[in-house]
Amino acid sequence: MTSLQDCRALDAQDPLRELRDLFALPAGVTYLDGNSLGPLPKHAGERIARAVREEWGEGLIRSWNSAGWFELPQRVGDRIATLVGARAGEVVATDSTSINLFKVLSAALSIVQADAPARRTVLSERSNFPTDLYIAESLCRERGFTLRLLEAQELASALGEDTAILMLTHVNYRSGAMHDMAAVTRAAQAAGALAVWDLAHSAGAVEVDLHAARADFAVGCGYKYLNGGPGAPAFVWVHPRHADRFWQPLAGWWGHAAPFAFASDYRPAAGIARYLCGTQPVLSLIALDCGLDTVLAAQPLGGMPALRRKSLALTDLFIALVEERCAGHGLGLVTPREHACRGSQVCLTRDEGAYAIVQALVARGVIGDYRAGPPDILRFGLAPLYLRFEDVWNAVEHLREVLAGGEWRRAEFNRKQAVT
Repeated sequence: MTSLQDCRALDAQDPLRELRDLFALPAGVTYLDGNSLGPLPKHAGERIARAVREEWGEGLIRSWNSAGWFELPQRVGDRIATLVGARAGEVVATDSTSINLFKVLSAALSIVQADAPARRTVLSERSNFPTDLYIAESLCRERGFTLRLLEAQELASALGEDTAILMLTHVNYRSGAMHDMAAVTRAAQAAGALAVWDLAHSAGAVEVDLHAARADFAVGCGYKYLNGGPGAPAFVWVHPRHADRFWQPLAGWWGHAAPFAFASDYRPAAGIARYLCGTQPVLSLIALDCGLDTVLAAQPLGGMPALRRKSLALTDLFIALVEERCAGHGLGLVTPREHACRGSQVCLTRDEGAYAIVQALVARGVIGDYRAGPPDILRFGLAPLYLRFEDVWNAVEHLREVLAGGEWRRAEFNRKQAVT
């Protein structure tokens, strides 16, 4: 049996332990929801305040140049590129994941219509994140394509002559299951399709190499493992072989080849810059830049490989402790045990009371989250930048006490009373 002392010993040996000090973590809280919203970097408040006080307050409009505001999407994008296997000048931080997916999926459909007009099907996973499916459904309706949703294990055999695009989230938000990006991309391209990836639950948590995988398009989120703050700008990447082929549909002035020429006709910028649209959210980009400081602080300590090793060790420990200490309480595991197939979260199931169990944990200061089913999911994100092995032990101990003591039954009763 693993003990609290064993976990403390792991923390003492952890080469990444100092990174926890970069965050303003509330006392008495074990935060296992960084896969929904990363915590606040300690230096973000002052950096944003300085931007407000000095760059906006004193520099005024001059700060677009003097403070480098204008280049923020590219500069922040280049930092993200180092985390996802992209190159300088290939990523921009901008807009939301949904909007960026609309851009790249539209461009991908245009490529297919030009190169292989007989292909009319977009394939995706039935349990893909809903916004991705909504965007795909909308575009398919508009462009005369069909969106076909399948289980993950059915996708490979479904690739065929009619497949235009395979659109997947690298790490599934409900289960934590991770696709083999390189193998799946090869299979899609061998069938003549393009591969579009959502990295919302990958960037900053697992190793990603877009160029090695020869992916076609990718988008991702800034407020989860990149710790950019609520509603942080997302990011977009397009393989250079596609970047200049078509306009993206949101042809705004920021993506113009010469935005300050104020021409009445649109001429798209070269490369990834054309995937920008309107005036950029400067304060949000500065907050995201602060979040990236925390992730990139791991570089001298081993970078993404070191973060990935710790992530796997944390999730291994969480699974083992749940099975040791919470046996007999009806919990199931949907997250893959195989390292190559697992993201940075652990997802449990329970036939009864999953929502109430999560609420009882939150009341104790253990913050995870719930996803409605079937099956209902208790979801725990284990971010290696700031989570300790001791935190994992404490979280599972609270879970054991909630299950054994019946607190969840009271939370479930209160929930039902509120509904009725």
